[in-house]
Amino acid sequence: MHDLPQQLANGLILGALYGLVAIGYTMVYGIVQLINFAHGEIVMVGGFGALTAYLALPGGTTLWLALPLMLIAGILVSTLTAVAAERFAYRPLRNAPRLAPLITAIGLSIFLQQLVFSFYPDAKKARVFPKIPGDPFSLGSVTVQRSDLFLIIAAPLCMLALGWFVTRTRSGRAMQATSQDPDTAKLMGIDTDRIIVMAFAIGAAFAAVAAVAYGLRSGQVDFRMGFILGLKAFTAAVLGGIGNIYGAMLGGLALGLAEALATGYIQHLPGMHLFGGGAWKDVWAFVLLILVLLVRPQGLLGERVADRA
Repeated sequence: MHDLPQQLANGLILGALYGLVAIGYTMVYGIVQLINFAHGEIVMVGGFGALTAYLALPGGTTLWLALPLMLIAGILVSTLTAVAAERFAYRPLRNAPRLAPLITAIGLSIFLQQLVFSFYPDAKKARVFPKIPGDPFSLGSVTVQRSDLFLIIAAPLCMLALGWFVTRTRSGRAMQATSQDPDTAKLMGIDTDRIIVMAFAIGAAFAAVAAVAYGLRSGQVDFRMGFILGLKAFTAAVLGGIGNIYGAMLGGLALGLAEALATGYIQHLPGMHLFGGGAWKDVWAFVLLILVLLVRPQGLLGERVADRA
């Protein structure tokens, strides 16, 4: 147990990444009751948008100078993709049975994967993403990689900014009203179509931040990266209570901690030596989801919005 602080730190950092992506799921679901299974690919295109911006910069540009431009490019690509998906893929099916937009989301996911696969040469190979140079920081027995600094700073800032936006701004209050009762909100003069687009855009912006953080941590991006990351983020949203913004981040942190601790310690339990290590980390994440759904199906913080089916 001497490495417990390190495992906890790893879990919190990983959980912050899941939480950023999960917010996109929970915001869209909270307003239009749609589970956007293409959201993982929104993360992926944001990562490739950031990488494209980095490759377009003159040689010798430092990463600290390039990082803001990469963020802007990633957010722009992710947001435009999400807004276009809402306008042309989801809006025409808004009053259709729930199965129709679900199938559309899966089809859009495959389309975005193949689009990036076709656009980038040697797409079967992971594309190298820049990493922050330098030695890791050490605080007692805890070591934090420099590439994790971006996520450590960005995740709480994004969460605080979103909390302020939702509770303090006119658009944020309109978003809350639309999530509670879209028909009544429309009668009160709220442009619900604009609010829905805003929810997609905000979720996509958070996805782009998560994509840059993922690339900095792993040193690569891949056209398939959104699949597992999207599934885990959806798991985090369900764990926290889908439809609840703060629950999405809490679910992400819980999932990251569970994954890190299970990866580090399950194999040391009696009779469990075959079930530990990194190869099983995805399995334990979904085992946690099953347990939570069995014990508390509404998630840790409960569902903020009622079922309007």
